[in-house]
Amino acid sequence: MLSKPDAGQNRSAGINPPIAPKARWRVAAVEALPDYKLKVRFLDGLDGIVDMRRLIFSPEAGVFAALADDALFGQVYLEYGAVTWPGEIDLAPDAMHRQIAAAGIWTL
Repeated sequence: MLSKPDAGQNRSAGINPPIAPKARWRVAAVEALPDYKLKVRFLDGLDGIVDMRRLIFSPEAGVFAALADDALFGQVYLEYGAVTWPGEIDLAPDAMHRQIAAAGIWTL
């Protein structure tokens, strides 16, 4: 006889082991710096600076205009190896890696 399902409990299966990004261009660490800059380090050890000031204050800023709020800019975090902010704002880690590998800085 089959047991009766119990939908009253939340029994989400969780991912085990947790997802661990391994692509070398994934970001391993991020730190907000003054003047709308970020210090980033990638899984392959490459590190550099992302300068977002020009983008954030440009007429074409779009969703990035919200980052003009220092408090929001400082809430930067990593999600699956991508630099992210609340409100579903993020940066492409592969493009970031490519530019930092070439010049040490990515100016947006």
